[in-house]
Amino acid sequence: MVEVLLESCGQDVAVPENGCNLNENTIVCSPRQERDCHFTTDESNLTPIQNFYNGQSVFVTGGTGFMGKLLIEKLLRECPGISFIYLLVRPKKGKDVHQRIEEIFDDPLFSKLKEKQPKFRHQTVAIAGDCSLPGLGISATDRAMITRDVSIVFHVAATVRFDEKMKLAVPINVRSPKDVIDLCKEMSGLKSFVHVSTAYANCPYTLIEEKVYDPPMEPDKLVTLMECIDEKLLEEITPRLLGAWPNTYTFTKAVAENIVNKRADDLPVGIFRPAIVISTYREPLRGWIDNLYGPTGVVAGAGTGILRSIHCDGSIQANVVPGDLTVNALIACAWDVANRHRSATTKEEKSKDIPVYNYVSKDNPITYDQLKNMSEKYGFEFPTGKAIWYYSFRNTKYRIIHFFYVYLLHLLPALLIDTAMLCLGKQPRMLKIYKKIHKFMDVLNYFTTKTWKFSNDNFKAVLNKMSPEDRENFACDIARIDWDHYFRTYVRGVRVYLIKDPLDTLPQARVRWQRLYWIHQALKLILAYGMLRICWLTMFHLFRLCTWQSA
Repeated sequence: MVEVLLESCGQDVAVPENGCNLNENTIVCSPRQERDCHFTTDESNLTPIQNFYNGQSVFVTGGTGFMGKLLIEKLLRECPGISFIYLLVRPKKGKDVHQRIEEIFDDPLFSKLKEKQPKFRHQTVAIAGDCSLPGLGISATDRAMITRDVSIVFHVAATVRFDEKMKLAVPINVRSPKDVIDLCKEMSGLKSFVHVSTAYANCPYTLIEEKVYDPPMEPDKLVTLMECIDEKLLEEITPRLLGAWPNTYTFTKAVAENIVNKRADDLPVGIFRPAIVISTYREPLRGWIDNLYGPTGVVAGAGTGILRSIHCDGSIQANVVPGDLTVNALIACAWDVANRHRSATTKEEKSKDIPVYNYVSKDNPITYDQLKNMSEKYGFEFPTGKAIWYYSFRNTKYRIIHFFYVYLLHLLPALLIDTAMLCLGKQPRMLKIYKKIHKFMDVLNYFTTKTWKFSNDNFKAVLNKMSPEDRENFACDIARIDWDHYFRTYVRGVRVYLIKDPLDTLPQARVRWQRLYWIHQALKLILAYGMLRICWLTMFHLFRLCTWQSA
């Protein structure tokens, strides 16, 4: 359990001259005109956003990631007339493209879709590729098929590790957006392309508006530098390259936005900037999450008794957004990008600044202390039987006090446990685990101790344009979230989907939790007695010393 807390594929698809050949798991595509007659839906029953996707094929990068899977599921479930979704996937860890696609759809996330659309796999096509390779690693055959059939593109793929090495972060986060735009330029029927960035791409600024900022470095120079310099030297100069940016993730995302802006020309392009994306709110599963990034790792670590302090100003806003609302907003923004482009009458209007959408929680703010308190409240309601200690966690505003807690509550217990393990002839591991935890916390400090102001007028305009039906089907209004209700499902989701502790173990977990509570209280009494004893002995000896000197 402790280890768990720490830690675009495809095949060439033959395209026949005519017709479609469908079976349960694979698809061979026909030309667009024949494809559309099979998959379009009666427009009279569709909402404006559903009608936009009706009869269209979508290309998605990053489909194996958290947001990518939510996006695929939502499009297939809520847009009945969608033709095909082409997924860029890569072989990984000895698994070929077929195995990885099967893994995606075996996730509980797709259970609701399987009930509603049992044959949804007919609408998915695996495209062999890799965003770290030039040209996305796509074969000529697949490229021809995509450029002929696809009209809507979502570039979601990215390496989201804050401490990713620059040698890998640049090809994926900087060069791949350029490659996707080049692919879009070959699409004769392109209606919308949305590049997914992050609200923190321009984090050195305190006010982040919905516009593209000057990059920290020219994209072409950065890509050339990565190709010309060896990895060891690159690691040494990375801090100087980053400048005011705290990590390679935000740095490369800032550079990528500039690439999209410069190379878009008159294409229908937009940039979507979500805040910190955490578990789902309502659909398709309440509280679904598949990663330990950001606050989720903190909640899981605190709930299992491993994490007891982070350096965090609890009074500042925790800019978190639920995963399902974020994906709904992304789908709506692609619709808005197409409408904006269609309404532009001249090439100059189409080539002006591309729309940027900040999807943030400013209209329904929540602080880190509120996040902690609600997570704690529902952590007691849904304790995990895999906890190694009772809950004892705090947001610590002052760095020096946080360091005191780290040494007293993390490193000292880890040292004692590892010593005991050595005496028993077993392999010590707690100090190594806490080394990883502290590395994880270090990358979060920048975001938990600073505050930003975001504008989101462009996204508010999208909300106002949506019909009542679309606002219900593609719910993305942050102002309508009941945070207390949300965090109940969030904590439960962390327990079920990340810690892998099903709800039917709750009775046993509560018994174990009660036992840990009394052990925790007993230890505090022993430590308090020890401290008082030390103070008493110290005072006693000082008194005797003073008495002896007086005599």
